[in-house]
This record gives sequence, structure tokens and C-alpha cells, in this order.
Amino acid sequence: MMDIKKRDLRRRLEQGDFICAPGVFDLISARIADRFEFPALYMTGYGVVASSLGLPDAGLAGYSDMVERVDRIVSATSTPVIADGDTGYGGLLNVDHTVRGYERAGACAIQLEDQVSPKKCGHTPDRKVIPVEDMVSKIKVALAARESEDFLVIARTDSRTGLGIEEAICRGQAFADAGADIIFIEAPESVDEMVEIGRRIDKPLLANIVVGGSTPLLSIKELSDIGYQLAIFPGSAFLAMGAAVESVYTHIKSSGSTAGLDTPLYEFQAFNRLMGFDEVWKFEETWHSQD
Repeated sequence: MMDIKKRDLRRRLEQGDFICAPGVFDLISARIADRFEFPALYMTGYGVVASSLGLPDAGLAGYSDMVERVDRIVSATSTPVIADGDTGYGGLLNVDHTVRGYERAGACAIQLEDQVSPKKCGHTPDRKVIPVEDMVSKIKVALAARESEDFLVIARTDSRTGLGIEEAICRGQAFADAGADIIFIEAPESVDEMVEIGRRIDKPLLANIVVGGSTPLLSIKELSDIGYQLAIFPGSAFLAMGAAVESVYTHIKSSGSTAGLDTPLYEFQAFNRLMGFDEVWKFEETWHSQD
């Protein structure tokens, strides 16, 4: 099943499909997203670190934290999963280990970035990057480490914010020449910059759509028209979750009850089905009937 999912993601890219991947950060968001038949899901590092550790996405989570979440999300879904691999969690040997672990856990693609360690979340200030030659070496190690060419390597540069768009495009070109399957230039600041990226890099391009971030919020059609083939929406769901949870707690605090709550709630029995209680009840009915 995992190999089929990996082949499906590569096939979609090769035939020119646009990949729209919502961000998932825990098992509830993953199960919900899986029902919508997106071509892929995106396991967001920011969301995973926030939901599992309660910490900022600032290089505080390590390989073990993240690969465990990859395995759990992949096991709970039938949709191909693109997984954030940060910097590869160290040097070249760490990258080799990370790629092998993510692929073994069932991810269909890994995203690796050129930030120094400890990294920072994209669309935040003062991000520093390693020399381009060092990132090219990481990409080559990642490509050599994977068991299947259907496991895609996404190379991300965070150089735009500190070093400018020209440096970011040159890095993207170098990453493409090194063999990365998908190029991800983080945080372009205008449509013109995105057009230039699409014009000068001849590989599938990924756009990071962050509400409140630096990048223009373009539609899938607009992105496709200027040369992009993937869009990830890493934060939308956990921002919505945070707002909803805060609204519920505010209402309970102020009224001492959930009566009159305006926040939309998932219907309880439907949520039971989402979590798989139907299978539990069926199992119990089967085996209890034999008592």
C-alpha cells in the first residue's frame, strides 16, 4: 500500500496534475483530511511540534519526535503523506538516517531545508542558511539514501528573507541540478517574484500558503498558471482549531455551560465513526455473540 501511494504521487506530478495538500498535525486532523480524497497530505513540522510537544518550531524537536509522528499519521490514512524533515536533523549522516527512517515509516516525500541548526519556522525573521554547497551535498545524500525513486525529495531554501530573491532562485536552480524532485523557495514576497521563480526553475515547484505569512495567497489556478505544481496549507487547520478551542473555553468560562455555544461542533456520533468506533462495535458484536 505504501509503495502504491508513493508511485501515485510521482505519477500525478509526471502527468502534470496539481497537488493540493492540506496541513495535518495530529491524528484527528489526519483522519479528517483523509476523507476528502486530496492528492496528498502535508505533515507540518510547526503543527506537529506545537501539538505533540507544546513548543515553538525552533529546532527543538528531533528525528525521533518527528519520525514517530510520520509513522502514526501514515498508518491512520490512505492518502500519500508529504513529511517535513526540517534540516535532516544534523549533518550528512543524519540526513541519510532521516531519509531512510521517513521512507520506512511510509512517507511519500520528505522536505529538507537549507537552514542552519537550530532552524526556525518559515515566514519568521532572522533565518540563516548553510552554504549552498553543503545543501547540495545533503540533497545528493538524500537521493542516494532512498530505496525507491518514487520517494520524492523536496529541497527548500529559506534564503529569500535574508539574502534576496536572486540568491533564492540561484539556490533553487542548484538544488534542481543536484537532482531534487521538487523545489520549494520559501517566502517569496510578491506575485512578480513567484512568476520569476516559475520562469527560471525547470522542476515541479511548491508554494507554501500561510495565512498571515509573506507569500501572496494565490488560488490553485493562479499558481498553476505561473508554473507551480504543488501547494501546501500547513497552518490553516491548526489555526482554525486554536480559534475554535479558545472560543469553546471562553464560553464555558463565562457561562459555566456549553448551552448556547455558537462554535460549530462535530456531531458526536459522526466523530465516533471518524475515530473508528464502528469497527470496535462490530468486533465486539462478532466475538461477544460467541460467548
